[in-house]
Amino acid sequence: MSSEPASPKPALVARGLKKRFKTGRTHIEVLKSVDFEALHGEVTMVMGPSGSGKSTLVAALSGLLRPDSGQVQAMDQDLWSLKPGKIDRFRLDHCGFIFQGFNLFPALTALQQVEIILKYKGYSRAEARHKAATALTEVGLEMRMNSRPSEMSGGEKQRVAIARALAKDPQLLFADEPTSALDGENGQIVIKLLQRAAKSFGAAVVCVTHDPRLESYADRIIHIEDGLILDDRRADPLSVAADQQQLHPAFAGA
Repeated sequence: MSSEPASPKPALVARGLKKRFKTGRTHIEVLKSVDFEALHGEVTMVMGPSGSGKSTLVAALSGLLRPDSGQVQAMDQDLWSLKPGKIDRFRLDHCGFIFQGFNLFPALTALQQVEIILKYKGYSRAEARHKAATALTEVGLEMRMNSRPSEMSGGEKQRVAIARALAKDPQLLFADEPTSALDGENGQIVIKLLQRAAKSFGAAVVCVTHDPRLESYADRIIHIEDGLILDDRRADPLSVAADQQQLHPAFAGA
């Protein structure tokens, strides 16, 4: 008797997340009792207009912003019951972050940008350098390791940010508008690298975007507006598989 393959394991489960911010004498509800789930090995796209609550949701899911109420189970831990120092350590050990502004240090080379986070994780200098060089090579930047941000294009800077995030081997990868500052070609390279993190390394990738071109690379698409999830659907697995086969030559099989 044949058995069905096991379903992917949830890496992240949130229930009843609420968050409001004070503006003057009033409060604005940004998240209104949101439920959310992300699975290992999948790309979950969170889409919505500006001000919809999508970035606040990711901040609450990743330990960057405490919700007013609700619970986040991340890697089998009750994230918001942890002490602040433990939450910081959780992010360091399990999470990778990619932002639209790149968040690179102006004075550091590409290699040093990746090395520094690995040293914080406890790797020796030699181990950190080797692992950083490997991560940069995997995103196609083996010739730019000694370049500083001012010497790189927007697409190259974003790939440094991705290498820095992936070098830690994160099981949770959060990307907030990672393609908004990039042209179409570089944006496609970036989203395929995120897809590869899920498919090749089993990360749960949560990507916030308002770019509809990225939908074809998602396993699951969530639309949020006015602090509420309006739509939650799984993508066509055939189209996702087809996109996975069309990786940019620089990254296919890396």
